[in-house]
Amino acid sequence: MKNSKGIASAVLPIAEGVAKELGYFIWDLEYVKEGADWYLRITIDSENGITIDDCEKMSRAIDPVLDEHDLIEDMYHLEVSSPGIERDIRTDFHLSKCIGERVSVKLFAPIDGQKQFVGILKGFSDDCVEIEADSPLSIERKAIAKMNIYFEF
Repeated sequence: MKNSKGIASAVLPIAEGVAKELGYFIWDLEYVKEGADWYLRITIDSENGITIDDCEKMSRAIDPVLDEHDLIEDMYHLEVSSPGIERDIRTDFHLSKCIGERVSVKLFAPIDGQKQFVGILKGFSDDCVEIEADSPLSIERKAIAKMNIYFEF
């Protein structure tokens, strides 16, 4: 059996193809074990946002395709969702889609006594993320514990 990252990597191009046909793109895909159960979580998005109907449409479309490819030996639960308003930002793709957005950045260790910053995502490189908080700030990517869109309710 492939490891969970290998399965996710093998399923990703299949999911991307189905999503594209439906007018969506894949925001994230993971295959994880929680307790005794395995979950294939596919997070979709579109330029117009995602509704529960979109999630259902994607789920119904991809289920038979996954069965046909038979890449996953274990029994698993298929979950299709939207990334939500406070979506996680982890990959270069996520970062590129979120330039200009207000983000929350939580660090593993404090910088100048502060472990969380909120600001506008200005750019990124392989090593750093640039945000405009009270002043411009360059944060090493390896120092970031979590980054997501910041939405003030």
